[in-house]
Amino acid sequence: MTAPLTYLVTGGAGFIGSHLADALLAHGHTAVVLDDLSTGDRTNLATAWPDPKLRFVRGSVLDARLVDELMGRCDRVVHLAAAVGARLVAEQPLKSFTTNVRGTETVVEAAHRHGRPLLLASSCEIYGGNGAGPVAEAADRVLGPTTVARWSYATAKAADEILALGFHREHGLPVTIARLFDTAGPRQSPAHGALVPRLAAQAVAGLPLTIHGDGTQRRCLTHVADVVDALLRLLDHPGAVGEVFDVGSAEETSVGDLAGLIVERAGSPSPLRFVPYEEVAAAGHGFEDPERRVPDTRKLRALTGWEPRSGLTDIVDAALVDAGGGFPGPGAPLSFPPAPARV
Repeated sequence: MTAPLTYLVTGGAGFIGSHLADALLAHGHTAVVLDDLSTGDRTNLATAWPDPKLRFVRGSVLDARLVDELMGRCDRVVHLAAAVGARLVAEQPLKSFTTNVRGTETVVEAAHRHGRPLLLASSCEIYGGNGAGPVAEAADRVLGPTTVARWSYATAKAADEILALGFHREHGLPVTIARLFDTAGPRQSPAHGALVPRLAAQAVAGLPLTIHGDGTQRRCLTHVADVVDALLRLLDHPGAVGEVFDVGSAEETSVGDLAGLIVERAGSPSPLRFVPYEEVAAAGHGFEDPERRVPDTRKLRALTGWEPRSGLTDIVDAALVDAGGGFPGPGAPLSFPPAPARV
């Protein structure tokens, strides 16, 4: 990392944001965390809380005056704040869409006024239903109809990217975009439908693991520590400015196999329960699930040398510990501490 700087981390009390704050502090930087705690939690900052270089501000990225004030005190900004989670987006598509787009507009405009470099966290949802092999940054976006709430998030993230890149091209704002693929690990909450912690919680409780569809849809899960490593490398590299990067693991698994691994590692008696998409749609969630989502990270690797270091078993074990499981199945013992106590 560079010489000590002050970073504004929006959404820094969330799952990924809190891990990034921990890493910035460990490198000697100051982390100013802005979070309204709508989906984040100060519990996530328990490890960082005693560090005097952590500054927590409870507030929203929709508060233009607050964002501008904090931006003026910081050297760089990492914009992670967003309305997230398939369940939240499906249930509140309008609020989610406006929060994401207006929040990014507020942050980008403030970064421009103060001349602060910006790292924007985007999403693999950008690609929609494009499941044609590993998708590179220039791949086509394949989206469903506007009547399906699921696609509003992909559209919002595309608007975020267009806005940030527009400020880079027309006004010279230093912008880097990281498209994060499915990320999991310690502190990820099942509250908004995140797949791994939801299945882990069901396994630990001895409940059926609910799987949408037939479980053949394929995902590449990346440990949050590896995602943070990629973000730090991009923050440090001048060649990342003005560019878009896929960030994700190439280790592919089906959702059904993932559920089976979770049951095995938990030593759980839980069965797998397959829920037809028609039943999910009938519940009013407007759910659509891409069959395959695999990143092409050649661009990221060529620039920074990044490679993920943790595998699927590491991710599952971390989720089981967070869910309260203490007895892993065969293989290596669990290596992650439980979630920190509330501050």
